Amino acid sequence: MSEIAYRNGVLHVEDMPVARIAEAVGTPFYCYSSAHMLARYEAYARAFADRDATIYYAVKANANLAVIRAFARAGAGADVVSAGELRRALAAGVPAGRIVFAGVGKTREELAEAVRAGICQVNIESEAELRALGEVAAALGATAPAGLRVNPDVDPRTHAKISTGRKDSKFGVDIAEAPAMFALAAALPGVSMASLSVHIGSQLTDLEAYRGAYARLRAATLELRAAGHAVDHLDLGGGLGIAYDGRTAADLAAYAAIVGETVGDLGCRLGFEPGRFLTGESGLLVARVVRAKPGAGKRFVVVDAAMNDLVRPTLYDAHHDIAPAVEPAPDAPRGLCDIVGPICESGDFIARDRLLPDFAEGDLLAARCAGAYGAVMSSTYNSRPLVPEVLVSGAAFAVVRRRWTVEEAMALERMPPWLAAEPGGGAA
Repeated sequence: MSEIAYRNGVLHVEDMPVARIAEAVGTPFYCYSSAHMLARYEAYARAFADRDATIYYAVKANANLAVIRAFARAGAGADVVSAGELRRALAAGVPAGRIVFAGVGKTREELAEAVRAGICQVNIESEAELRALGEVAAALGATAPAGLRVNPDVDPRTHAKISTGRKDSKFGVDIAEAPAMFALAAALPGVSMASLSVHIGSQLTDLEAYRGAYARLRAATLELRAAGHAVDHLDLGGGLGIAYDGRTAADLAAYAAIVGETVGDLGCRLGFEPGRFLTGESGLLVARVVRAKPGAGKRFVVVDAAMNDLVRPTLYDAHHDIAPAVEPAPDAPRGLCDIVGPICESGDFIARDRLLPDFAEGDLLAARCAGAYGAVMSSTYNSRPLVPEVLVSGAAFAVVRRRWTVEEAMALERMPPWLAAEPGGGAA
């Protein structure tokens, strides 16, 4: 990853030293490389340049407006899973006709907002949702383009919490029910369904799971066409894995070959929904060491970032490589340590059992591959303000989300009338 690398022993994001950003914005903060994100997008686009394909950036991976706009300017659409993400995509400049709305729990209000916006497609996850979409669209005097998300019952062999293609998951409709669902759609006012959608999970590195899912999607497409239903678009989802541990990553060329071998001859427009693959390796979470303390058999390096800033290690047992801001000498002594935060939870850690050089108070370090599912999953637990997000382009950087203050967070809260008086009788 040449965009995030050591130069003369100093960690840089493109042409910007990480330490210089830390001086300007304080720590902790997220930092993203524009060049890396766009290079990943361009690689994805090239892999399918010979097909009628659209890349819908999965906004849930990194919902910062500047990130969405960067992809939109490069030609991407957006895959959204809430009305909030829909509004973000539109605000960032994604044309409504290049937005796909997915997710199992869309409310009628969200469906109405999507129909009024004129988005490309609503991916349907149940019969009840199909009927609701038809009713909502008909009431608005519109016809909503819809796709049917099918569950192919394929094991993607990824973390259980991000596996979505098995029949015991909440997502999609059993693929065997596709003909009945298309027949229902044809009978309903307000709906036009000519698309199938599938998404089997996230952080996939074993591509054979895709082969199995797309083979079943192909069979379903042929079955639907034989029954007289038009199927002219296949939404193939996302989920390609990145190299969190420096060893495993999805092979984009091999993935494109599987797409071609399974559904490439069906004459369908294709849609892809990458998120992590585009943003994950582009980002760092930069933190400063508060202090180091000895433990039984290893050291604890306490930093000013915590599980509320990056919950993936706690939630998914996720691995993020740790990079000191100053490159250690090859022969520098290393010891076993945990990188932990100040939150009063044993689960508050960024990395565990790593062989790392000694850190001292004030040192900077970065958790790599934090550009996806980092900032978007952060919280204000322990009344810790949300941290800034910084976007780098060459030798320039911009704060694209400023640091919150505790006072701003408290300003959202209200005291009920029966607690309005301060203790001791004073006015609130």
